[in-house]
Amino acid sequence: MTLDASRGADAPPELVQLLTPEGERIEHPDYDIDLTPEEIRSLYRDLVLVRRIDLEAVALQRQGELGIWASLLGQEAAQIGSGRALTDSDMAFPTYREHGVAWCRDVDPVKLLGLFRGVNHGGWDPKEHNFHLYTIVIGSQTLHAVGYAMGIQRDDASAATIVYFGDGATSQGDVNESFIWASVFNAPIVFFCQNNQWAISEPLEKQTRIPLYRRASGFGFPGIRVDGNDVLACLAVTRKALEAARTGQGPTLIEAFTYRMGAHTTTDDPTRYRVASELEAWKLKDPIERVKSYLFRTEQGDQAFFDAVSAEADQLGADLRRRCLAMPDPEPLAIFDHVYSEPHALIDQERAQFAAYLEGFEK
Repeated sequence: MTLDASRGADAPPELVQLLTPEGERIEHPDYDIDLTPEEIRSLYRDLVLVRRIDLEAVALQRQGELGIWASLLGQEAAQIGSGRALTDSDMAFPTYREHGVAWCRDVDPVKLLGLFRGVNHGGWDPKEHNFHLYTIVIGSQTLHAVGYAMGIQRDDASAATIVYFGDGATSQGDVNESFIWASVFNAPIVFFCQNNQWAISEPLEKQTRIPLYRRASGFGFPGIRVDGNDVLACLAVTRKALEAARTGQGPTLIEAFTYRMGAHTTTDDPTRYRVASELEAWKLKDPIERVKSYLFRTEQGDQAFFDAVSAEADQLGADLRRRCLAMPDPEPLAIFDHVYSEPHALIDQERAQFAAYLEGFEK
């Protein structure tokens, strides 16, 4: 518990935690939460099903069915906890890894696969789900989110915005500019940083000399660090921050202290830059196992329940694979259809050139 807060598997002392890695429930004076057994079982189900979606997607990519995939392995609690804190009116802005938040916003996971399979540009309607399209450019979604939050403010709406980004994105100018705008205009937004310790191959100490959540004070709003592997703590902290945003108290920065158990994406090899002992230490903090231990410990979940969730996960994985493989390839010229809302001379010219190129192949 005395390890440097920016690295390693030990929990830093300023961490908000409600459920220990061993599955023991602890209290917190500022961030406690009262959930029914059914609500906790539902969170466990979310964690298991989202992990299965992720593992199935990794397998599909390895088999050549997806071009790439950004795994969330190890970050399920941060995403499910924060995602379940959202109301229907709140708006979420993701990166490219928020598959758990997408699940909480009722986005069909097959639509996520379509993007990485190259058959769509993001197949869901952000307005329908209040979940924006995935953003590949690091940190740019934070500015979009602040702008949206300022719109909420001007509409005098009872809602908030949450925006997700990683520890590496905190070094981007866009993120720091969004902090300034959110602070100065007291925008109703929650900045949710998933500190998974690695920005691809660069460790956290290459991004900051202080814990990330402390940066918020320099911009004039609160920061809090939460155990990102504790779904109960993530839910409680995010729920309180969103309520503060909705009631005119301005932005909050949440740093979810977690760990990326897998590769940055399926094109990455983490064994080249991090040691196996670090990974093994974090496996003991698995977000799913601690909830399972708690449910067993308190007799709120029996073996029949866990078996049923496991069976549901197997069925979900099989269905996901079947529907992914059945997705039709788009017509090649469809890429030009929605570049602009109105006809555009340059796009028309490029469409004609590409059509002529395609006609040059033998039928």
